[in-house]
Amino acid sequence: MSLRAGWSGPGPGLRHRAAYLAGGAMTAVIYYGLFACALYGFHDRVPYLAVVVVSHLVAVLIVYPWYRLVVFPGAGGSWLAGYLRFYAVGLAFLAVCAVGLPILVEVAGIPILVAQACVILMSVSVSYVLHRMWTFRSRRSSGRGKQPDNLLQRAGAVKSH
Repeated sequence: MSLRAGWSGPGPGLRHRAAYLAGGAMTAVIYYGLFACALYGFHDRVPYLAVVVVSHLVAVLIVYPWYRLVVFPGAGGSWLAGYLRFYAVGLAFLAVCAVGLPILVEVAGIPILVAQACVILMSVSVSYVLHRMWTFRSRRSSGRGKQPDNLLQRAGAVKSH
């Protein structure tokens, strides 16, 4: 496969992956920056898990347009429905933070900001798959028949009958 085919060929090419990586980096920097500033600003007056929730909500509001317009420009449907799906995927990250951060911080003794960086790095590939398969799935008829009814079928894990 040539570089050119990977850049613009069928399926997610290099351009799409680069846009997603840029969006992911932007999301991580914005979220981590908000999280670190809030931790510093509140000086232990607010529990770090509350800071996680607020930082996440603000970061998602900021980055959603990038994902909608640049990373997944073919996504149809309303912006509100797309945002709600985007945030639902984000809730998975939030759940991982709610469970993983206390384990890393309280049990393993890892500093909060280091632990949060570890959680962010672990969530990148899962986030991409969920966004590609569900949040921003193409609503256009592809000529290949009906869209699979569930995430497992779209991922190819289950054959549709």
